[in-house]
Amino acid sequence: MLGVFFFDVDNCLYSPALGIYDMMCTRIRSFVKELGIPEEEVIPLCSSYSKTYGMTVRGLLKFHNIDPMEYDRKVDGSLPLEELISPNPELRAMLQSLPMKKWAFTNAALPHAKRVLSLLGIEDQFQGITYCDYAIPNFLAKPDPEQYHVAMAMADIQDPKLCYLVDDSEPNICTAKKLGWTAVRVATHATKTVGDHQISEITELPKVLPELWE
Repeated sequence: MLGVFFFDVDNCLYSPALGIYDMMCTRIRSFVKELGIPEEEVIPLCSSYSKTYGMTVRGLLKFHNIDPMEYDRKVDGSLPLEELISPNPELRAMLQSLPMKKWAFTNAALPHAKRVLSLLGIEDQFQGITYCDYAIPNFLAKPDPEQYHVAMAMADIQDPKLCYLVDDSEPNICTAKKLGWTAVRVATHATKTVGDHQISEITELPKVLPELWE
């Protein structure tokens, strides 16, 4: 089948109920505090950078001259993923039965993305990964439209109408829609539907896009 299905990774391929996002936020704030930022300014600063640059780490690299590898080691690299994520046979079966190119599209660094996919038992189901390289100054990230064009180029797809995205982030879904992609949001408690469809967990995808599994 023509087309590429792009899959976000964190809080999308596994349940947000695992608490990994909260653990990540705690580690980011701890890292920022170690930079000498007053404790009462840490959360507002992280929120501001996340909103303005899409990711807190982009703001930290821009204004605080941090070591990106140290950040990756202390934040993503220190997460106890092996204790939280286990193989998901249902997810693997869903991916295997999807007859089109599958591509991971994440704002995480490559080691973290590969670690998650491996723990889920699905790394071999993806033809490639578009990720954030923290070592590159001013690296791109979702929801910047340019990062979507990078993903399309890496996945060798030119027509946005043949691009599909599943993601938990509203801004990421909105950018995909603006570019002409078909977008599905994974959201358990969202009060409004964003994108073409909304599902509560990843294995519901065939229910909202059955034509892709035919």
